[in-house]
Amino acid sequence: MADEDEKENLPAAKPSQPVQRRVIRGKAPEIPIFERKNWLIHLHFVRKEFKTCKALIQEQLHETNGRCEFALYVQALIERLEGNIQSSLEIFQKAQRLNTTNPDTMKQVARSLFLLGRHRAALEAYNEAARLSAKDWEIFHNQGICFIHLKDYGQARECLRKAIRLNSAVASFIQLGRVYLLQGETSMALDLYTHAVNFNPENPDMMSTLGLLHLETGETKKAFNLLGNALTYDPTHFKSILGAGSMIQRQGDYDVALTKYKIAAQSAPESPQLWNNIGMCFFGKGKHVAVSSSSAKTPGGPHSPAILSYSR
Repeated sequence: MADEDEKENLPAAKPSQPVQRRVIRGKAPEIPIFERKNWLIHLHFVRKEFKTCKALIQEQLHETNGRCEFALYVQALIERLEGNIQSSLEIFQKAQRLNTTNPDTMKQVARSLFLLGRHRAALEAYNEAARLSAKDWEIFHNQGICFIHLKDYGQARECLRKAIRLNSAVASFIQLGRVYLLQGETSMALDLYTHAVNFNPENPDMMSTLGLLHLETGETKKAFNLLGNALTYDPTHFKSILGAGSMIQRQGDYDVALTKYKIAAQSAPESPQLWNNIGMCFFGKGKHVAVSSSSAKTPGGPHSPAILSYSR
């Protein structure tokens, strides 16, 4: 719109005089040294070419005497992805000192603190991030998670409700319902999850969460319908397969349950809950050698108690 207004204000060219284009010669403006390789670092990072990415980061940090915020940020992300949480925290803190007004870096500092189990320190970092970005739903969501770990459920509720008001993310609904369940308020959790499913009718995570809660409260028909709907949208959804499989298994349809568990094993081959249920299927079929093999993959080993399990 602004371009059209500018064109209307330009003087019209006379018919007898052709319009002359000005040719501007010279070099394009140089990218500042602090940002020169940022695009290339980003390219290799999203491609997960971490070895090349780290080499470029080192070059960039050498050229800038360690003062390139973006290079430090990506370096810290790579460290965390590779399991070096303490190292990632220290690098994020370096990046944050270069730009104390960047809420994204502060959020990453908080995330690394959280992964280290330092929940109170993480909460303080999220509080600082909230000061820099007052309407970021992720900050409120993660504050709520910190409060859950600190067992301050009242504050957790407040933060998660703020997150939902800002974004209505499925993850926030699930965690708020978790708080209700931790406080023994099952009916409130059911109401919340039902509202969330109505708000997100095609989300398998939300449907499976509500379905498994119905399963716990003995409403098996509602549970099976919700888990079936979740699998309609995502046939490989692990939680839904495990929940539906456990219900089928209880009815003695071991072969059908094993068929479903075979699909689940492709996405979570090391799940102890999955192998526990597979072992119990073989037990029901009388195949005791296979039971021992499956039970060996559960946390308690082959002598752990046989309890039919699913993941909420």
